Amino acid sequence: MDIYPSKNIRTESPELLFEAVFRHATMGILITNQRGNIIMANQFALNEFGYEARELIGKSVEHLIPQRFHNQHVNDRKVYHHHAETRAMGAGRDLFGLRKDGSEFPVEISLSPFKTGSEQLVIAFIIDITIRREKEQTEKEYERVLISLAKEKELNDMKSRFVTMASHEFKTPLSTILSSASLLSKYTMTEDQPKRGKHIERIKSAVLNLNSILNEFLSFGRIEHGKIEINPTVFNLENLIGEVCAELEDIKKSNQEIDYSHKGEPLVHLDRELFKNIIINLLTNAFKFSPENGLIEITTIHHSGEVILKIKDHGTGISKEDQRHLFELFFRGNNVSNIPGTGLGLTIVNRYVELMKGKISFKSEPGEGTEFILTFKQ
Repeated sequence: MDIYPSKNIRTESPELLFEAVFRHATMGILITNQRGNIIMANQFALNEFGYEARELIGKSVEHLIPQRFHNQHVNDRKVYHHHAETRAMGAGRDLFGLRKDGSEFPVEISLSPFKTGSEQLVIAFIIDITIRREKEQTEKEYERVLISLAKEKELNDMKSRFVTMASHEFKTPLSTILSSASLLSKYTMTEDQPKRGKHIERIKSAVLNLNSILNEFLSFGRIEHGKIEINPTVFNLENLIGEVCAELEDIKKSNQEIDYSHKGEPLVHLDRELFKNIIINLLTNAFKFSPENGLIEITTIHHSGEVILKIKDHGTGISKEDQRHLFELFFRGNNVSNIPGTGLGLTIVNRYVELMKGKISFKSEPGEGTEFILTFKQ
């Protein structure tokens, strides 16, 4: 080890400078020989580990390392002596020192080789990083708390938005049911039968609307709690589309028409229930945002292990600004605020597509309509 003193300082004995640095350093310093025995330890190191000099000098350096690291350290020490260089010890690993009383503490160690005569020695600089680790742990805990609070706030915001939206969406169908039920009690004569029929239909429509809203809430709740399992089965795609169209017949507006076409083998291997719910949500939206006499086009393609679903309407369309938020929770476009809806449907569709490892995209122009394109690998 070479010491280069300033020319302005008298240095008849460089050893005295070394001894001063060694004795007064504010970090632990150990010097070991090739056998790993401690031949020198400064006072700072002795204080760090809780030993007197006579108790430590001559002992193996492993004496200061927790037992579980002994074998690894012996191997590392041998490798180091074959390729000795100045470097940090244990890159990428947590290092610990062992005090006389058996307690452990985290350390940072730098190694530097030097020779005295023919013997190669190693000087180790040891820093107790307990305070730093505690600070890091405190920062991590603080970050964890912040994330937890942010999630709690997000959840509370979601609940608030849910209550606001639910009370608004439930109000209309419930008012319809209440008013129609009240009027039904007045239509008791035979000649009032057409009026009774009209209000019965209004009640049925309101109940269907309520059922749809509740199903969306339940579906979203199951997704959020991770209760959706993927169960692929083989089913006839053409038959499923026909089944959904029949189920949604009552929610179509006057003279709305569906044009359906399929290409390829009708038998597919997907989760039938999730796929059905996706179609129901997209088709319901197509009916809702299309005018009377509107055409809704459904296309399915089964080719080369892929199933493609396209649903296109010629309704209100989606503005460029709204397109960026389309799959966000409770989002509703500015141009459809007068049309009932929860803002959950497309969020649910997007989550179902993700669960089925599919892809969803769309094309839309305001006033011209929207087309959703979904692709699934089998």
